[in-house]
Amino acid sequence: MESQGGTVPDPAEVTEVAHETAAVLVGTGRASDDPQVTARLVALVDDLGLSTVAELWADRPARSLPGALWRLYALREWVQRSPEEAAADYASGMRFTDVNHVVAGVAEPPGPTELRQLTDAILRGVFEGDLAVALQRAAAFCRVVAAGRADRAHTTDTQDRDAAGRQTQRAASMLSTAGDLEACAGLWRTGELR
Repeated sequence: MESQGGTVPDPAEVTEVAHETAAVLVGTGRASDDPQVTARLVALVDDLGLSTVAELWADRPARSLPGALWRLYALREWVQRSPEEAAADYASGMRFTDVNHVVAGVAEPPGPTELRQLTDAILRGVFEGDLAVALQRAAAFCRVVAAGRADRAHTTDTQDRDAAGRQTQRAASMLSTAGDLEACAGLWRTGELR
């Protein structure tokens, strides 16, 4: 707004900036062989803050490059801020999602430290590896967490129906995120993720 003289920017300009910044970020990371550049890109939210990244990308469609990046950084931030909760959700879901647990690639046993390492590894994969594989790993992670949340909601249901309902909604949201990330992986492979 400051660069626009205090006026709200045109929605088309906001969309263009979101997509350009996402493309530049991914392009810069993928073009660099410097591990320090990759580390800075992985820790982008640590430097800029989640609200700044949200302003750039959160309103973009889930099945777009900025939408996918937003979801990856939001997942990392959640694991960084609530590692015990993330580990509990993940551990609860593992027994229901063997294949997704393997695809996600979490070290055993999957505790808070291992989940932090996983979300960092997924983001490193965006910049150093096959972006589609990174997106698939993130989708698999989300599916395990969703199963864990659903299981925990089931065990909470008799004690606190409201808490169980919230947990079920959070499981559904995570499952939706998994579907979007999986779709983005397919779009990347066909050159259509923009």
